[in-house]
Amino acid sequence: MNARIAPLRGHALRPARVALLGTGTVGSAAWARLASWADTPLAGCLSLVHVANSRYAISNRNGIAADTGELLLRNAPHASSLDAVADGLSGTGTRIVIDATASEEVAERHAQWLAGGIHVVTACKLGQGASLSRWRAIQSARERGGTRYGDSATVGAGLPVLRSLRELQDGGDRIHAIAGVLSGSLAWLFNRYDGLRPYSGFVRAAHDAGYTEPDPRDDLSGEDVRRKLLILSRAAGHPLEADAVQVESLVPDALAALAKDDVDAALPTLDAPLRERYAAAYKNGEKLRFIARLQAGGLATVGLEALAAEHPLAGGAGTDNRVAIWSDRYREQPLVIQGPGAGAEVTAAALLDDALRIAREA
Repeated sequence: MNARIAPLRGHALRPARVALLGTGTVGSAAWARLASWADTPLAGCLSLVHVANSRYAISNRNGIAADTGELLLRNAPHASSLDAVADGLSGTGTRIVIDATASEEVAERHAQWLAGGIHVVTACKLGQGASLSRWRAIQSARERGGTRYGDSATVGAGLPVLRSLRELQDGGDRIHAIAGVLSGSLAWLFNRYDGLRPYSGFVRAAHDAGYTEPDPRDDLSGEDVRRKLLILSRAAGHPLEADAVQVESLVPDALAALAKDDVDAALPTLDAPLRERYAAAYKNGEKLRFIARLQAGGLATVGLEALAAEHPLAGGAGTDNRVAIWSDRYREQPLVIQGPGAGAEVTAAALLDDALRIAREA
């Protein structure tokens, strides 16, 4: 007897067509990960048909070979244009934009793509972690377009933080509070800082290792953490305005006012204030951690705290993010999620995990 077996959803016969935006460290890592899937079952799930950075773009409806595409991009004949993304994805079936940029201009397009039937997967926090109006536009566009917004990489570099928040609420739990170490670079700094050597030296080392932004003030100011806390707060049912988060910056006013080229020479202005904070914490047997908090009623704060050594957020190592969630079922002892919170490879993996999930379920 002959029997026909129906293909599984997401089968390689109809791979999702993907546009990859951004070929920096994260975008290149995503490209390399796609290339590593050659000759595996995953190779038939996603078809890379459009790639662009801020200068050049290439498109091929038959697919861009992941192991040769970067060379082609460097010699691409076409200037990059966000208007060309939808055209590059044209056709029937599942379409996905992977945003591996940190671009305001790209984030502005998320709602447009979603409303037009194109799924969006992103590591960029400027979509859901910027203005409340943009966050609402993204939610509305998802509903109108019947599309999904993959945001696992925006907080915790793919740790199951946002997924856990949503699953708790789907199961009837109310979220009472969230607190966490949400910056991999600041986690590394305060895991290493010993109060004996200058803090500025650790900042330079983190910069050289690629843990901080090109301008380390972007990390030290708490702005990156503020955006992540906005994403978490909104996912937890508190749609806060962007300016509702109270942020304690580690950057002195004099350092904040300098041009970027003058920052490195002035980093020692960080040393004395942080040495004093460290000494006070050490005297009490406490550890310094840069903490984001969402408290009952939607009060949101970001800043440096001295925590008891046994506190759920005082542990971790390296660039680890550590997030505690208090809910109806985790009222007395929080759910704690921990793991690497920075790095191109883990972030790229989170982006592709979201893309695969969409391709298989669409």
